[in-house]
Amino acid sequence: MVWDVCSWRDMRPLIRLETTLTGDRYLSILPDYLHSFMSIVHSNGLGQSGQDNATPYASRVATKWLQEHSSDFRHFHWLPKSPEINIIEDIRDALLHAVENRSPPPLTPMDLWTALKNECENCLQDTFRH
Repeated sequence: MVWDVCSWRDMRPLIRLETTLTGDRYLSILPDYLHSFMSIVHSNGLGQSGQDNATPYASRVATKWLQEHSSDFRHFHWLPKSPEINIIEDIRDALLHAVENRSPPPLTPMDLWTALKNECENCLQDTFRH
């Protein structure tokens, strides 16, 4: 599993998660990745963070952390059962398509990880802006 944070202005490198994402594991990602990204890309404090209602994102510990850092950036709450407007689905599809079209295709988990990172760095920023 991989995780990423992105905005119109910039993308962080993908993070490889060795195990299933839980609320506690998500909490370990937020300070180093989301918070630092928001403080750099949206240094004026006007940035907004959004995510769907996946269990780790809506966990008590993650929600508490986001509330505690609400002065650094805003976090908008995703309504339950709302239409999918998260761009991550489009980014995932573009990334998977790019990896599937590589020649030679990735054959090992390490090859796949390398291909994912390379494709993310090379083409995704322009792809998801469209």
